[in-house]
Amino acid sequence: MTLTAPQAPAPPRAAPPPRPGTARRAWRTVSPYAYLAPFFTLFAAFGLFPLLYTAFVSLYRVELQNPGDMEWRGLGNYTALLGDEYFWVALRNTFTIGVLSTVPQLVMALGLAHLLNYRMRGRTFLRTAVLLPYATSVAAATLVFAQLFGRDFGLINYGLGLVGIDPVDWQNDTAASQIAVSTVVIWRWTGYNALIYLAGMQSIPDELYEAAAMDGASRWRQFFHVTLPGLRPTILFTVIVSTIGATQLFGEPLLLEGSISGGISHQYQTLGLYMYEQGWGFFHLGRAAAIAWVMFLLIVVLVGLNALIARRRSRKEAGR
Repeated sequence: MTLTAPQAPAPPRAAPPPRPGTARRAWRTVSPYAYLAPFFTLFAAFGLFPLLYTAFVSLYRVELQNPGDMEWRGLGNYTALLGDEYFWVALRNTFTIGVLSTVPQLVMALGLAHLLNYRMRGRTFLRTAVLLPYATSVAAATLVFAQLFGRDFGLINYGLGLVGIDPVDWQNDTAASQIAVSTVVIWRWTGYNALIYLAGMQSIPDELYEAAAMDGASRWRQFFHVTLPGLRPTILFTVIVSTIGATQLFGEPLLLEGSISGGISHQYQTLGLYMYEQGWGFFHLGRAAAIAWVMFLLIVVLVGLNALIARRRSRKEAGR
C-alpha cells in the first residue's frame, strides 16, 4: 500500500483586467488628433485661408478704395507684372541684396560659431551677446544704421574721410545703398545663425576630433574635414531659411530712407517693398496679391533648387 501526499489546491487564476470602456477606447483613438487640432485650426485660419484667398484676389482687379468691386482679369495681373520694368528691377535688387547679405552672413556665423565652440572664459556671456542683435527691433536697428550711413554727417563717411576716401552717397547710389541694406541684415542675423551652427558643432562626436588629431590633422584640417561635413544638414537649413528671409526682405529697405519706392530710382526696392507700393501706395490690391504669389513661387523654386543640389552632392559623396 502506497501513501501519497495530498496535492495542494491550484492557486486561483488572476482575473483578467477589465477591458476599457467604449468611451475610453474612442478617446485613445481620437486624442492625438484632438491635441493637434488647435495648431491645424490656427494654421487653416491664419495661414492656409489667406494664402488661398490671395490667389483668388490675384485673378481680379481690386482697388483698395472699393475692395468689394471685383473685376475678373484672369492672369492679367501676372502678365502686367511681366511688362513692368520696376518689377524686374525689384526682382534683381532682391537677388543682389540677398546674395550680399546671405553669403557673408553665413560665413561669418560659421567662423564665429567655431570660435565660441572652444573652451574660453566668459563663453556663456559671449554666446548670449551674439544673440542681442537678433533681439533688437528691426526698426531701431535700421534707424541707427541709417544715421551711420548718412551722406553728410554719417559716422561711416567720417571714418572714410580719415583715410582719404571721398564721402559715399549711401542712399542714392545703387551699389552703396544695397550694401547698406545688406549690412543691417548681416548685423541682425549673424549671431542667430552662429548659435544654430554652434548647436550643430556640439552634436559632432568628440571621437572624430580625437581621431583626426591622432592622425596629425591641424585645427584647420579638422574644421574642413570633420566640422563642415558634420554641419552639412545645419548649413542647408540656414541657407534655406536665409533664402526665404532674403526673398521677403521688407523692413530694412523701407526704414533706411523711409521710402516705399526704395530710393529715387528704385535702386534698393525689393519685392516686398514693390508689393507694398502696389497695394498701399497705388491701391492695386489685385496686383499686390499677384506679387505675393510670385514671391511664394520664387521661394518654392529656390528652396527646391537648394534641396536638389544638396541631395545630388550627398549622392556623389555616398558613391565614392
